[in-house]
Amino acid sequence: MTNSKRKIFYVSLTVLALSIFSSYTFSQNAADTSLQQATLQNCVQYALKHFPLIQQSYLDEEITERQIKSKLADWYPQVNLNANYQNNFQLQAINFAGNIVYSGTYNSSFIGLGATQNIFNRDALLASRSANDVRKQIKQTTTSNKIDIVVNVSKAFYDVLLTKKQIDLLDEDIVRLARSLKDAYNQYKGGIVDKTDYKQATISLNNSKAEKKSDEEILKAKLVYLKQLMGYTGNDELNLVYDSAQMEQEVLVDTNQNVSYANRIEYQLLQTEKRLQEANLKYNKWSFLPSVSAFGNYNLNYFNDEFSKLYRDNYPNSNFGLQLSFPIFQGTKRIQNIRAAELQVKRVDWDIQSLQNSINTQYAQALAVYKGNLNDYFVLKENLELARDVYNTIQLQYRSGIKAYLDVITAETSLRSAQSNYANALYQVLSSKLDVQKALGTIKY
Repeated sequence: MTNSKRKIFYVSLTVLALSIFSSYTFSQNAADTSLQQATLQNCVQYALKHFPLIQQSYLDEEITERQIKSKLADWYPQVNLNANYQNNFQLQAINFAGNIVYSGTYNSSFIGLGATQNIFNRDALLASRSANDVRKQIKQTTTSNKIDIVVNVSKAFYDVLLTKKQIDLLDEDIVRLARSLKDAYNQYKGGIVDKTDYKQATISLNNSKAEKKSDEEILKAKLVYLKQLMGYTGNDELNLVYDSAQMEQEVLVDTNQNVSYANRIEYQLLQTEKRLQEANLKYNKWSFLPSVSAFGNYNLNYFNDEFSKLYRDNYPNSNFGLQLSFPIFQGTKRIQNIRAAELQVKRVDWDIQSLQNSINTQYAQALAVYKGNLNDYFVLKENLELARDVYNTIQLQYRSGIKAYLDVITAETSLRSAQSNYANALYQVLSSKLDVQKALGTIKY
């Protein structure tokens, strides 16, 4: 293989590799922003990864970590370099023994290297003592946001499913009404009934079609809302995947559980807030202690009347020492700050007490709503079976000429209402179950 052919071969191979890599990267990015299987679990996981508030929470954690490290940096030696040049175009005149003499040189320069080391500093000490609680607080805030996202996305998911189910039921209803319209028309043509039957059937069919169209438009809006809660950026349509039988199996929750305040993220946040306020109280008490630091300096001094010779010789000096700073009297500022910090701790205690009462109320309300919805679910499930049997029986009787068409309309209306009520009850009980789990602090994500 000649050199020119070898170069062409390598260039072609490189282009092919880059093309494959670009295609793979594009497909990975597309898969990352789209959902192939939009189950409830996948929608929740997608939201936890893409929703802007969650991403902002992660950024807040990183920002907080940087701020903590910035505060803790005060424990490290602080090194400073100072330098200056000064031209004294008029020297200082001094009266010495009755004679006027001039002091200093026309040119002077100074280069100084200084270092300080905190030994006791209440600001740095507060940063050290509270660093873990500050980290915990920001992570707990992220957890709180995640719980809200899980609940909101799940409820929006159920809401979309309910609307889709209503549309499916209307499709079934339209099929039944079309069949009833055909039966009524055939009986009218056969002289069995008058024309009012098939006209009533036409009215019912048109109403169902109009209702379906309205629900289809509502479904579009609910899908957009679900995508917003998920932070969905994919170009593909969001086709929800669910198992009705499994959802029916998930309606139950243990209603004998006792509320544990420690499980609630809001309670955990207040506990962390209390520890931070207690650390702030100690910080204010430390204001009666002196600040102690060590320092050291090494300076190079240059003096000469001629600028060109200024940096030939230097006259160094250096020092080391300890510095103690203690404010003796500040009015009553420090005492007032301590009293205010004590009140802040007491205020958090009352916040905790208020939250406990609120949690008890939330759980009682959520449990009451859940039990009511669960009872409705079981009752309406039974009603659905009864309504379906009634409709099938009335339909057969109408075709046999036993029942009037008004009875068919009534039975069909009852069946559609039973189907709609059952679907609504199912998603209502699943939504209220989420409220119970949130009140108990058992939401999984």
